[in-house]
Amino acid sequence: MTGRNELYQEMILHHNKAPRNFGALEDADRKSDGHNPLCGDHLTVWLKLDGDKVADVRFEGSGCAISTASASVMTDAVKGRSTAEIEKLFRSFHALVTGQPAPDEDLDLGKLEVFSGVSEFPARVKCASLAWHTLQAALHGDAEPVSTE
Repeated sequence: MTGRNELYQEMILHHNKAPRNFGALEDADRKSDGHNPLCGDHLTVWLKLDGDKVADVRFEGSGCAISTASASVMTDAVKGRSTAEIEKLFRSFHALVTGQPAPDEDLDLGKLEVFSGVSEFPARVKCASLAWHTLQAALHGDAEPVSTE
């Protein structure tokens, strides 16, 4: 097993067992629900905004290890960022997990890089991206639940 695959598995297991920012956010400004029918993942993302920046973000739900880990790492990655920065992160992360060329944006994905291994398992792309699509809906104030179907 390569070092990257080991890191991927380690990170997934760690964030699945002890997800960051897990639980409802009582004073949230925005909320969105997401569902991945293929895997059965369900989650809710809450946002507290300060102007155009995410002051706080939390998630809650149940799902596979990849879905939970992705939501956990995502919440850490978006805290304190502007909506424009989050849009860039979303595009770069989506390109990473789908195995597409990175957008022309100079952006360091940090810990999100370990999810590059997801591109080797196309059925898992929806698991990794569910939290991100749900976050997008919350940022845009979309009331309709998100589905990766």
